[in-house]
Amino acid sequence: MMSGTVSSWILSSARSSIILQGKGRWYSICIPNRNKIKWKLVFSKTCPYPAGSCSLDRTFSFPKAFRHTSTEEEHFSFQLSPAQINDILRAGELSHRTLDLNGKNGNSVLRFESNQLASNSPIEDRRSAATCLQTAGMMFGVFDGHAGAACAQAVSERLLHYIAVSLMPRQSLEEIELAVEAMKPVRPILQWHRHPNDVEYREITSQYFENLRVYWQHLLDLDTEPGFSLEEAMICAFKRLDSDISLEVQAPQENELMRNIALQVAFSGATACVAHIDGVHLHVANTGDCRAVLGVREEDGTWSTLPLTRDHNAYDEFEIRRLKREHPRSEEKTLFVNDRLLGILMPSRAFGDVQLKWSKELQHSILENSCDVEALNIYQYVPPNYHTPPYLTAEPEVTYHKLRSKDKFLVIASDGLWEMLSNEQVVKLVAGHLTELNMQKPPLTFKKPVNLGYMHNLLLQRKSKGLASLDQNTATHLIRHAIGSNEYGEVDPEKLAAMLTLPEDLARMYRDDITVTVVHFNSETIEDYYRSHE
Repeated sequence: MMSGTVSSWILSSARSSIILQGKGRWYSICIPNRNKIKWKLVFSKTCPYPAGSCSLDRTFSFPKAFRHTSTEEEHFSFQLSPAQINDILRAGELSHRTLDLNGKNGNSVLRFESNQLASNSPIEDRRSAATCLQTAGMMFGVFDGHAGAACAQAVSERLLHYIAVSLMPRQSLEEIELAVEAMKPVRPILQWHRHPNDVEYREITSQYFENLRVYWQHLLDLDTEPGFSLEEAMICAFKRLDSDISLEVQAPQENELMRNIALQVAFSGATACVAHIDGVHLHVANTGDCRAVLGVREEDGTWSTLPLTRDHNAYDEFEIRRLKREHPRSEEKTLFVNDRLLGILMPSRAFGDVQLKWSKELQHSILENSCDVEALNIYQYVPPNYHTPPYLTAEPEVTYHKLRSKDKFLVIASDGLWEMLSNEQVVKLVAGHLTELNMQKPPLTFKKPVNLGYMHNLLLQRKSKGLASLDQNTATHLIRHAIGSNEYGEVDPEKLAAMLTLPEDLARMYRDDITVTVVHFNSETIEDYYRSHE
């Protein structure tokens, strides 16, 4: 159990959270970041969903046996066994190894590993991973939701399809359109790689498909072959999906469920970071403050870090200048207030968030004709100095990088990870973890003939060397260190247990939702590419 000093400090800081008058609460959030303390305001609605209403927040969360529900509980304990800690940390693990039909790996992606840990209840982050079936490549996405999970959920389901359609040649689009017209089965565009707990909302899938169809019909209406570059395709897909999210909530809906979902999606928001990997060609599209970082092993054996995105927020000079160009000089001092866009939003680019994109009149018109927006957790608030919308865009920045054999892995994560660990710390942790795993995985040397008893003894030898105690999933390893590391970079079991058992009304004060995907590259395949192109 943690010391009384630490536990009492956590509880007292929770109970002294700032509460402002209004329909919701603004908490002053303390997020430890090594020796620094970051404070930021996060809006939290307190209105629960009534019976019969539509909530988009169905996903896995902490096992209730381990997590307190309130800071007011009489018997407040941070005690967890190592097995319970592992159960919580590993609940969201996902891993996939890339193999062709012959069981070999000719892909530049060797494997990927992913995991999530909730702070909000339920979690507002989402993730996606898919293989493109009608174009080359694989895609990986991390989506950080705010004001609810609805927008992140919709974007995680839809964005990779929009990108894939943007990349498809005209003939393939025509074949799909003809099949739909004839009511014949359509060849799948993506092969998804999902965790069993990753949510998919089948209630609205048909509408999403119809709007995707309108998009490819638009591409077919172009006079010539679409011919998008990958960068253009990703930008077009991001902007088109955000436009569709805005239009869907304005369109008349006979179905109340779909109407409610469209409202929740449009009036919540999400940042997004998506990587597309085709051979040695890596493109990363980023909107907001998720982040992608490349781990590079130099010739001398040292590791270096190559950031592939920049955070879109008030700390970025490029974003400040961009917004000042897009709005009158009279608004220069009100665009960012307290390091937030209009004093409201930390990221300066995001999907959804129509409160920062629509005119006041349009917002009022949509909401006054809607059902009970309170029940849908939609917060009606027009910030001061709201004069020349839109103030927010979903247009991404796209970075291209040609993979080299020394590029070993890519880490894509929501800002919950980067608030706790620097780029360099993340790369160091992944590199060290891979080394440790390799050291504790002696090659299996078989005596002939091989029997089950011999194999069992080999596995016991591995277990006795401590392999079983290591996280096999690299994303889990990062999350463990992000929330449990002490000032020496070592995992403190007491701190880890405390961070995992914090009550739902307190956890967000110390950490955000964390979603991590680690993509491991196949160095041999990359080297083969360069040899064949010499």
